[in-house]
Amino acid sequence: MKFSNIIATWFGSGLAAKAPGTFGSTGTIPLAILLAYFSGIYGLVAAAALLFFVGVWATNEVIKDSDEKDPSEVVIDETVGVLTTFSFVTPYLNHTMHNWWIYLAGFVLFRFFDIVKFGPVKYFDKMKNAWGVMLDDVIAGLLAGGVLYCICYYVFMQ
Repeated sequence: MKFSNIIATWFGSGLAAKAPGTFGSTGTIPLAILLAYFSGIYGLVAAAALLFFVGVWATNEVIKDSDEKDPSEVVIDETVGVLTTFSFVTPYLNHTMHNWWIYLAGFVLFRFFDIVKFGPVKYFDKMKNAWGVMLDDVIAGLLAGGVLYCICYYVFMQ
């Protein structure tokens, strides 16, 4: 397997027979937990930015070898989207695991916005190139992160 395929499938999690996007998102949670716990917003944003550009390259490589413009096994976009989602709520995740439910809520919200594809998510999804593959999940992550932030703000306001 080529290096680009390993990255694009997020170490094989996108090769699941059913729901590869959900498996790719799930496969990102351990990384999100480690980054949020130990490095907070800086680690999450840096990892998301780095993986975004690496993801554009890897996705482009996979698309070259495929008949599809958005192959289902490519889930590096979900990885970036999940990291983006949790970057909004790092004050509630940094150096604690007491708020574990935030990971569950963020996962569900990200998958919702990724699947439903409201407004700008749908726009980028229609691009059918590596940039569009990556950007639709970044936007889904921004939307999910915004909603998750509002939920956390409401729950934790004293």
